[in-house]
Amino acid sequence: MADTVLDKFLRYAVIDTQSKEDAETYPSTAKQFDLLNLLVKELKDLGVPQVGIDEHGYVMSALSSNVSIKVPAIGFVAHVDTSPEVSGANVKPQIIKEYKGGDILLPGDSNIVIQESENPSLKTALGKTIVTSDGTTLLGADDKAGIAIIMTAVQKLIADPKIPHGEIKIGFTPDEEVGAGTKYFDIKKFGAQFAYTLDGDTTGELNKETFSANSCLITVQGRDIHPGSAKNIMVNSVRVIAEIISRLPKIQAPETTEGYEPYIHPYVLEGGVGKSTVKILFRDFQTAGLNDLKKTVEKAVAEVQPLYPKAKIDIQVTEQYRNMKEGLEKDTRVVDYLHEATKRSGLQPIWTPIRGGTDGSRLTADGLPTPNIFTGGANYHSRTEWVNVWGMEKAVDTVLNLVQIWVENSKQA
Repeated sequence: MADTVLDKFLRYAVIDTQSKEDAETYPSTAKQFDLLNLLVKELKDLGVPQVGIDEHGYVMSALSSNVSIKVPAIGFVAHVDTSPEVSGANVKPQIIKEYKGGDILLPGDSNIVIQESENPSLKTALGKTIVTSDGTTLLGADDKAGIAIIMTAVQKLIADPKIPHGEIKIGFTPDEEVGAGTKYFDIKKFGAQFAYTLDGDTTGELNKETFSANSCLITVQGRDIHPGSAKNIMVNSVRVIAEIISRLPKIQAPETTEGYEPYIHPYVLEGGVGKSTVKILFRDFQTAGLNDLKKTVEKAVAEVQPLYPKAKIDIQVTEQYRNMKEGLEKDTRVVDYLHEATKRSGLQPIWTPIRGGTDGSRLTADGLPTPNIFTGGANYHSRTEWVNVWGMEKAVDTVLNLVQIWVENSKQA
């Protein structure tokens, strides 16, 4: 088990763990257990004394403190599933050593190119090793890079007992990509007072703010009948739902916003004449702003309904997660120590708001402060995903620095 963070990542990346939306099981796909069970075995092989997996797929383990003073228990969390948006089956990692710059053509599909102009963080990868997929699937660095980082840090802590640390909790979760990563997560059982997700991207970037998020489902019931006798009878739900989507403001879309700007994102459209549905994401760093986004959609529906009076249009909005910022401000040690740990790794820490969410969003809301640490990857949820091995190594260093900083500051308390 004395392998590198790259060795571990390559081992995990080829295991298909794609999650599935709207599944009736938990986890949403049984294949996530393939990696979860492997992690249980590897933790035991490393000599971690407390390792368990429950019926929901949560892997929890712990390293005992090796110092005599009282140190808060801290946890490290990553998720095993990959995005439903792009296939995670038959991943073929491509290793590029000493990246020399320029666009990267992926061998499995000539149409898929990692463009240097769209990836400014490639500058930090010059002369370093990066990993991509072959272009036919995603890579899975989100979040198998995070898993590899945690497992490597645990390996190093066990191998070198001179590194001082308090009690360390390790957690691996399923179904994060479908918004259910912490659905059955038992914070009390986990036992950490503070935690960190390893689920970020660009090397050196840290996250203490996420979107607040709701999902919206619009269902249109039409009337289906043979087109030859459809006049004044047919109600084409496809046309109705297209009218609604066309009225959503284009200046509030993911492709037209950045930074702290909110968006409305229709991302799954299904149906036929008789019934159509569209799934929409609401995202805003201000939780109150989610209601404004809902009103925008309701306005579009209100404009369309009179055009198709026989159509039945239903809107359902579901809470997903909330901005972690407010919860983290209650005890700033969790972010202050992370900032210092990153600096000790030789990086300039950059606090960046996540235009998305992590398991840490809900964990923080539920009382476990959990900011997010970079993994060195980019272009998550796409076939152009890539990861910088140097970035993963720096994340391992940051974790090791972090556990020591918690000890140092506990001595001063």
